[in-house]
Amino acid sequence: MNLRGLPRPPGDILTEARFAHTFFRREHALAQAEIGIIGGSGLYNMPGLTDVHEEKISTPFGDPSETFVLGTLEGRKVAFLARHGKGHRILPTELNFRANIYAMKSLGVTSILSVSAVGSLKEEHKPTDFVIPDQFIDRTFARESTFFGEGVVGHVAFGDPVCPIVAKVFADACAEVGVVGKLGGTYVCMEGPQFSTKAESKLYRSWGADIIGMTNLQEAKLAREAEISYATLAMVTDYDCWHESHDAVTVDQVIAVMHQNSENAQKVVKAAVKLMPADLSASPAQTAAKFAIMTDRSVIPAETKAKLELLFGKYW
Repeated sequence: MNLRGLPRPPGDILTEARFAHTFFRREHALAQAEIGIIGGSGLYNMPGLTDVHEEKISTPFGDPSETFVLGTLEGRKVAFLARHGKGHRILPTELNFRANIYAMKSLGVTSILSVSAVGSLKEEHKPTDFVIPDQFIDRTFARESTFFGEGVVGHVAFGDPVCPIVAKVFADACAEVGVVGKLGGTYVCMEGPQFSTKAESKLYRSWGADIIGMTNLQEAKLAREAEISYATLAMVTDYDCWHESHDAVTVDQVIAVMHQNSENAQKVVKAAVKLMPADLSASPAQTAAKFAIMTDRSVIPAETKAKLELLFGKYW
């Protein structure tokens, strides 16, 4: 962990747990950002930041994808994270989603603006369009997607997986910038890293899904558990392989459209930061874990309590 000079005492598990409790309380009290930005394929930095400095953060779940870039944007304190790391070196399956979201929480983030590249499953969602999905279908199978476990059982409501307030902010930002930003739709999250087969692509279309990607569902699940209001700005890069003009999706096609999308995405995110309400208490995400924990507090292991103190300590 990034202990910032706080001396670690020797001793048993309880001593360690109390130390971690103190550290996480202190860390959270030093909130450095209110809005988190996760940049996906094509969005590796955030122009316009002032008072910029970088922060390397370690978490009980390991290291995040990259060093965080902290600064001020449109008068708001923000934390930017390149999802796939500098140089785009981390596969979707390899992403440490828990560390990424936990680190955001440790910085004081209360809302996350996530940006990612996706394929379109409907004719109406054209390459270079943006979609702000409000539903997900999970087709992943090799990822950690909860903070619970190791002696504590919890279940958060996830029927509406995206914060409607943050999603509306994205839609309003698209309108302000003058780009297509469609509010609502279903995002299929696949494992990857291969793109879909034609049979899979046609199956997802038969389900009425709108877009397909490889990253956002785990972020949404973990942000909900961490009581962070979350929404996705999905940048359409291609029509997936179902479309008659797309016999196959190729990386060079995706990259070409990503370059077109990235400048608009940066404008949208900047506008969204400006439009984000300071008070998000009406967001269902902000109290999502209040009644989630089912485990008797007296039997939760001390080391697990210490590990999750930042997230659920107020509910112990």
